Amino acid sequence: MTEITVAALQLAFSNDMDANIEHVSELVREAASRGAQVILPPELFEGEYFCRVEDEGLFSNAKPVGEHKAVLAMQALAEALKVTIPTSFFEADGPHHYNSLAMIGPDGEVQGVYRKSHIPDGPGYEEKFYFRPGNTGFKVWPGPAKTTLGVGVCWDQWYPETARAMMLMGADVLFYPTAIGSEPHDTSLDTARLWRRAMVGHAVSNVVPIVAANRVGTEHDQTFYGTSFIADERGDIIVELGREEEGVITATFDLDRVKRHRAAFGFFRDRRPELYGRLVQDI
Repeated sequence: MTEITVAALQLAFSNDMDANIEHVSELVREAASRGAQVILPPELFEGEYFCRVEDEGLFSNAKPVGEHKAVLAMQALAEALKVTIPTSFFEADGPHHYNSLAMIGPDGEVQGVYRKSHIPDGPGYEEKFYFRPGNTGFKVWPGPAKTTLGVGVCWDQWYPETARAMMLMGADVLFYPTAIGSEPHDTSLDTARLWRRAMVGHAVSNVVPIVAANRVGTEHDQTFYGTSFIADERGDIIVELGREEEGVITATFDLDRVKRHRAAFGFFRDRRPELYGRLVQDI
């Protein structure tokens, strides 16, 4: 039996990067004490979600992966606790800027960087001002007990292509760090249930566990709705957090059982790639 214990963190953030890192670190330690081997913080936990406005001064916060405070802190913590921490951060690469994720292994080393592929652009989520579309392609990573981990970042989680691509690369569990909440242009629109349904759909159609970590709290005119969760390969939510609470959730999966269920459903047996060419053509 191949088991993996995963965790998602949910918390509020300020513009004090050191305080944010310390708060995340506290929850990482709590998750590790509960047996978590892979621990997922929310997207861009270094500060408030700055993409609500277009401010050229904020580009100075971006750093290369080897210099970013959040990455360096999670490297030290991962090594000390012998855990894996997918770490979201604002990356500078020469003149280019990305919404990136450093996959940090239990030895504290960065296994590689994934750059968010799908970049949203709308009221309160003006990411195209700050980030280039990722140029890494989708990626998977070696995890504990010879597992393979797939990670998409926030807006990536709405696309079935993201999940399916990572599954075809061998992912055993999919992780989605997130920053999502109210829509400033339409206060009547609550996407929390849609957000969950999209990822639960990926769990069902790929027969794979899903781990989603969001932030909470009100930042200026945006309220982030939390509702972080872990779902099993049937799409059933095993554990979750509410709209306002901070904390840690964990779950353990028998990946041998998951693989049996995936094989029995036949989704990958019955794929017809020769019919899917339209999916890679422009509209």
